[in-house]
Amino acid sequence: MTPTSEQTASGTVSKAGGEPRTGSGRPVRHRDHTAPTWIFVVPALVVYGVVVLYPSLAGVMYAFTDWSGIGGFSFTGLDNFRALLDDSRALESVGNTLLLTIAVVVVQNGIGLLLALGVHGNIKSRALLRLIFFAPAVVSPVMVAILWKYVYNPENGAGLNGVLGAVGLGGLRQDWLGDPSLALWSVAAMVVWQYAGYSMVVFLAGLQGVPAELHEAARIDGAGSWQRFRHVTWPLLAPALTINLMLSTIGGLKLFDQVYAATNGGPGTSSETLSTVLYKEAFVYGKFGYSTAVALVLALFVAAVSLVQLRYLRAREVTA
Repeated sequence: MTPTSEQTASGTVSKAGGEPRTGSGRPVRHRDHTAPTWIFVVPALVVYGVVVLYPSLAGVMYAFTDWSGIGGFSFTGLDNFRALLDDSRALESVGNTLLLTIAVVVVQNGIGLLLALGVHGNIKSRALLRLIFFAPAVVSPVMVAILWKYVYNPENGAGLNGVLGAVGLGGLRQDWLGDPSLALWSVAAMVVWQYAGYSMVVFLAGLQGVPAELHEAARIDGAGSWQRFRHVTWPLLAPALTINLMLSTIGGLKLFDQVYAATNGGPGTSSETLSTVLYKEAFVYGKFGYSTAVALVLALFVAAVSLVQLRYLRAREVTA
């Protein structure tokens, strides 16, 4: 035994602060009773599997069946998808969905950027204005649709028509939701009104990340307001633009609540979208197999558009 250690009943322990050792000189190994970290993820994974994964996979299977929502079913192969290609209402809804998405993406992000630039300045009421502009984004889409149905009241003295008449623009009064040529764009306007403030907040986050020193240096070099925005602010807003375009595109392609609550896809099929078609096929006509086929096509379409868009926007971020 060395002077720096002492013998114990269980082995040798170093007095110099070393680790305990057995009689043969090997270190004493302590068992780690800590549970592995992945155990804590299991409950969430189980819930996710039951609530999300299983219904999604079942939906893919039902897309190839004639299931009516009740009772048994039989596999029909690609019949549902062939019926979709021959369904004029569904094909028209694809065009409506694309037009609605383009309108929402362009106008919503354009207004959101202008609002962000406006409330980013040193104005006393900027906090209140930010709150006012963002407030509609937290309101239920169904409530927004009900509110705008009052705004779009076709009576001459009510809602928007009443305002137009009061300011001497009575010739512009319309049946905003009852005219097939206006219904889709009227829905787009209410969606833009609700979510332009959301886009504003994302752009504001991007603007706050632009170093003030860059603007100061550009101002010293003689750059005007537009030149500073074009060559300093806009390139550095690329990540915020990516987020806004992705969110508004996905939201537009799967838009349902506002359309169903405001027009129910009408008049006729003028404002029908893919989401309203699959809902009606399932819960109105009882064609759950066909509706899941429509849902599968919509999901694949949204994924394809999103991946292409994301790839382009990420490349733009690198070059900006």
